[in-house]
Amino acid sequence: MFRNNYDNDSVTYSPTGRLFQVEYALEAIKQGSAAVGLVSKNHVVLVALKRNAEELGSYQKKIIKVDDHMGIALAGLAPDARVLSNYLRKQAMTSKMIFNRPLSTSKAVFSIADKAQENTQSYGSRPYGVGLLVAGYDETGAHLYEFQPSGSVLEYYGAAIGARSQAARTYLERNLETVRAVDSVEELIVHGLNALRDTLAQDVELTLKNTSVSIVGKDIDFTTYDDEDVQQWLDKLDTVSNTRNRSSGDDDDEDAAAEVAQTDATSTAPETTETAAEDRMETDE
Repeated sequence: MFRNNYDNDSVTYSPTGRLFQVEYALEAIKQGSAAVGLVSKNHVVLVALKRNAEELGSYQKKIIKVDDHMGIALAGLAPDARVLSNYLRKQAMTSKMIFNRPLSTSKAVFSIADKAQENTQSYGSRPYGVGLLVAGYDETGAHLYEFQPSGSVLEYYGAAIGARSQAARTYLERNLETVRAVDSVEELIVHGLNALRDTLAQDVELTLKNTSVSIVGKDIDFTTYDDEDVQQWLDKLDTVSNTRNRSSGDDDDEDAAAEVAQTDATSTAPETTETAAEDRMETDE
């Protein structure tokens, strides 16, 4: 087993200036199912792909409500997300009790960022292995932030985290101007589901069981839709499967057919066939 001498704790830098435990935490986020966030002028939408460990188990909750005006979507270790969401809830409750006003989204995000960064500079703790999309609406408008276990926080117009999230980010980049101009919450949700659909594996489809949708914004408290409540938006999609995977599958079929035809054509030349087989083995390796 590979052994790294610089990953025994989160406060030891490698000679190249890296903190390996922080990088491991970032890798844990990439192993989680995808979550996508979109923000318009007055609303924020979170959509997430739920995952079940086995057929006999329930689906993991992916979106957590913090307050009436704020919520989070997670990718990575769910227990770590529960700890951070409970901390945010305490902060929101304290703000209401002491200042008699809701906790601002930026202050909430920077508070958990400080909490996460402490784990990268003290012994006896590890970085949180979870990434969060924090959606909120306050007196300054609608906001969407991405939290990372390194303590880094950035505000986005659209963001995606989790497995195969690069495909969702590509969709958001291509349709950014359209998303920014959207006034309808329904259209914003459809864009989010289209981006989430691009992250699907080849044998997975968006269903009412594995999809969660949340909305928060002007005159709308943070509301999460699961199960049958999600079907109304899935019906608005042209397809619930990843068209990118389906098209690549067609290309694979064409390549396979071409390979069979080539094998048939060279069946009378044993030496050529053996050479081609060796070339294929080298390519696979």
